[in-house]
Amino acid sequence: MPRNPRNQIYPGYEDLPAPAGSGMLTRLWRIRTELLIVACVALLALALVDATRKGSWLPFLLLTSAVSVPAATRYGRSWVVAHFWCVVSRHRLQRVCLETTMHTRRGRIPLVLWITPTTTGEKALILTRAGICAEEFEAYAEEIAAACWARAVTVYRHRTRANLVIVEIVRRDAIPGASSPGLDRLYGRRAWISLRHDLEEPPDLPRQLVLQPLG
Repeated sequence: MPRNPRNQIYPGYEDLPAPAGSGMLTRLWRIRTELLIVACVALLALALVDATRKGSWLPFLLLTSAVSVPAATRYGRSWVVAHFWCVVSRHRLQRVCLETTMHTRRGRIPLVLWITPTTTGEKALILTRAGICAEEFEAYAEEIAAACWARAVTVYRHRTRANLVIVEIVRRDAIPGASSPGLDRLYGRRAWISLRHDLEEPPDLPRQLVLQPLG
């Protein structure tokens, strides 16, 4: 018997379609962080060339200081590490969708709209494709956790928009004093339903905002 029989939407893995070519905008969105890093490196290189040619090093020093000084602080290093794991988790999520049946017959995978650090790991907002739902992400929670080198994964679906899914990746215990920005503030803490019957609420939510489990 298959491990996740509900999710075997194709006759067998030998019949899975090859991933379809995504549109240019989708491809650019998936590598948006990498493109930003390349743009920053290119800007530093141009500033260095300009400083070498003109002999004026002040703009280059100001630009490099704006990058290096925050990275020298504990908060800056923590920010860099947290967002590094966001990039890793985004790519690993996309790989899980390709390697399992969480894609359409044309090979299109769900779109990771946004991923943000939390006090315990990362939290990704995902837009599903037609034929894919939050329950599929819950069925493959162990595969997602293994692919992201994480401790566990918790899945939430939107109360009124079933095509919106939050995948919370838990890597560690909550860091004391750390904030959890992003998805909760944007979409509201009461808008999400946990798909785990043994989980009453997301770990970073206050007790008075208990989410009712699906079922």
